[in-house]
Amino acid sequence: MGSLPLDDALFPLNPETFAEESTAVVDFLARYYRDIERYPVMAPDTKPGSIRKVFPDAAPETGESMDRILDDVQRDVLPGLTHWQNPSFFAYFQANASGAGFAGKMLSAGLNVVPFVWKASPVATELEQVVVNWMAGLLGLPELFRFVGGGGGVLYGSTCEAVVCTLAAARDRAISRLGHAAILRMVVYASDQTHATFQKGARIVGIPPANFRVLRTTAESGYGLTADTVRAAVEEDVARGLVPLAVPECGCTLTPRTPAARRFAQSSGVTSMAPSSPTRSDSPHTSALSTDPEYLKDVGSGGDVSPIDYKDWQIALSRRFRAIKLWVWFELAVVADERFEVVVPRNFSLVCFRLRPRLGIDDDAVDGLNRQLLAAVNASGRAFMTHFVMDGQFVIRLAAGGAMTEMRHVRDVWELLKEKANESVGGS
Repeated sequence: MGSLPLDDALFPLNPETFAEESTAVVDFLARYYRDIERYPVMAPDTKPGSIRKVFPDAAPETGESMDRILDDVQRDVLPGLTHWQNPSFFAYFQANASGAGFAGKMLSAGLNVVPFVWKASPVATELEQVVVNWMAGLLGLPELFRFVGGGGGVLYGSTCEAVVCTLAAARDRAISRLGHAAILRMVVYASDQTHATFQKGARIVGIPPANFRVLRTTAESGYGLTADTVRAAVEEDVARGLVPLAVPECGCTLTPRTPAARRFAQSSGVTSMAPSSPTRSDSPHTSALSTDPEYLKDVGSGGDVSPIDYKDWQIALSRRFRAIKLWVWFELAVVADERFEVVVPRNFSLVCFRLRPRLGIDDDAVDGLNRQLLAAVNASGRAFMTHFVMDGQFVIRLAAGGAMTEMRHVRDVWELLKEKANESVGGS
């Protein structure tokens, strides 16, 4: 192993070497994106623990040059990746990369500010407010969702954080009315299509696991919650002396549906329709997350407008400076092949499909064929998809949302599916 000069070890951010090393990293990533389709989408032939053995047991005592580090990445890291930016990645909702995103992340990391309160970096706080207002405008949200209308928002690092913060606000709003002991009676409702982070969030904020209601959906309801389903569950719990707390209005990551129970939930005293409510600086959201230690108080900012302290809008104290045709074609291709069926009508970029049941084949055998088909597609390294179980049926999910995905990649994955289906069940 090589070693870095002592000066570099003592002063890790040297502007001269920083520029050279950053250029090397950017060049490495540019080559990676140029060659990304050469990599198998999923890391082939990997077993849990096998990759860890490639790396030393102890941390190195001296550093290495950036060239050596990038050689290690090429040799030891890239072969173990699932390549999310590969155009044939269809497994989960995408985390897309872009040139603008890279530039913004580099600026954010380089400026390296931590704007948890306004005075810690005024422009970071106010620029985020501007961007949130822009987003609300692009989405066509009413003015009450914007800072100019008395609302506002915050850029979270994950869905789970947004869910936890929303549920904490709903919990504290109920506690303010009913007392702390009431938390043992609070109930959260979700459909069997709701993202699992909602259940995790309920546990984190102290909702008893037995009080998390998973409400069944059906094909007849388009795999969305109905007002009748929510009403029956809420009325039963109220009769038992329980406190309905929250229903997720959106967040169905498993099938492309959104629940349709908002109107009933609002009329039934449910505290929160997580996570879509506008936030105000004096709202239950910020009240539930606010702290005000003396060392964070601002004693000299002045001005006519009270500043926003984003530490009161999130879990963590610190924060970063953050400021259709493809899936339609795929769905039509699935419908046109009599061996396949679309299980639930497509909304947005998620298509849920499966091999059809055939005469003389029971449900377990059909599920087995679909499992076999998905495994074969993923093992090929040419594409990556995931599955879900709906109404006891094994369903394959294709989420087409990659920034680098073109029509040819969607056609390629369809040809791959047909090829593997031919190997499994035959047909043309």
